[in-house]
Amino acid sequence: MKTKEFNEIVDNYSDNVYRFILKSIKNSDDAQDIVQEAFSRLWKNRDSVDFYKAKSYLFTTAYHIMIDNIRKKSREKVIDEFDANKYSHNNQYSDLQEVLHKAIDTLPELQKNLILLRDYEGYSYKEIGEITNLSESQVKVYIFRARKTLKDYIGKFENVI
Repeated sequence: MKTKEFNEIVDNYSDNVYRFILKSIKNSDDAQDIVQEAFSRLWKNRDSVDFYKAKSYLFTTAYHIMIDNIRKKSREKVIDEFDANKYSHNNQYSDLQEVLHKAIDTLPELQKNLILLRDYEGYSYKEIGEITNLSESQVKVYIFRARKTLKDYIGKFENVI
């Protein structure tokens, strides 16, 4: 891969990778770091990565970096500062997209990532399987279960109003 091709990849895919990671971890700074690390790894491996497979390589690399960061943070013991919003709630929603985001946040991490890859980024089941190291049938099962959970959550009247 040449520098021109790498720059084209950055222009074409950086926003998509960033959106995917940001939807998963909800932290802009961490998402930017992960995307930058993914592109850094692509640059280091530019001689072995085919230009036409760079998108898949980026999403796979970013996904694995994200999982590593999540695991690292889960091992760290951090004392949260008191946040009044954390202990109060408002169950009235005026925005259905907010309800959808809240519903997606209730999913297990793997199902959430699979839904984001399939429904937000438009990957095929086969491509998602390659990114996440799951079989195509496993991907289909997890996505089915995630969609059922989302349907059940959104179907509850108290979650929509």
